[in-house]
Amino acid sequence: MTTTVSEVMTRRVVALREDAEYKEIARVLRRYHVSACPVIDDRNRVLGVVSAADLLHKQTDPEMPSGLYRLSWRLQEHTKATAISAAELMTAPAIVVDPAAPLRVAAKVMQRNQIKRLPVAASDGRLVGIVSRTDLLSVFERSDTDIWDDVIKVMVSEEFALNPENFDVTVRSGVVTLCGLIEQRGAALNLLARVRHADGVVGVRDRLSYPAVS
Repeated sequence: MTTTVSEVMTRRVVALREDAEYKEIARVLRRYHVSACPVIDDRNRVLGVVSAADLLHKQTDPEMPSGLYRLSWRLQEHTKATAISAAELMTAPAIVVDPAAPLRVAAKVMQRNQIKRLPVAASDGRLVGIVSRTDLLSVFERSDTDIWDDVIKVMVSEEFALNPENFDVTVRSGVVTLCGLIEQRGAALNLLARVRHADGVVGVRDRLSYPAVS
């Protein structure tokens, strides 16, 4: 079983139009207790993301420079500190994930870009949900029984075409212990790797018997 983003994402998303003004954005973030919102166009396509950090640029803007020429230039400078709309404040283009993507793909995108939540967009760019780091952790709520069934019935029997009667598999608190005999060392290592990346698996203990490297 491979859990996809669509299975854990939040479908009712707090989003903003690109013409949303600064005060409206601040009000929405506070009202819904979120730190960031996707910004969408009139066709609900994701354009970017605006966050509380983007809004804080206005409060942390450095002091105005001295001198009339420098002051005049600074007052006309267009930065996030002077921005007043979502289109000006947002980080774009938006980093999104496909609803059919496995959770590990979303996790890698979040880690690589150091973000806490990810807009979920259909193939045409329309916003269909949002997924957070906490959502990704939901797979670890799978029961040991479900994981055991997945290992024996799907991985061992179907994917690797091995006889499940040759294996003794136990699962405790998400930790899978694999015992049994496999004739090919490569197949054993591939099976261990597959189980390790299965949804809900916390760790794998290798108790398999297979030929040593000659």
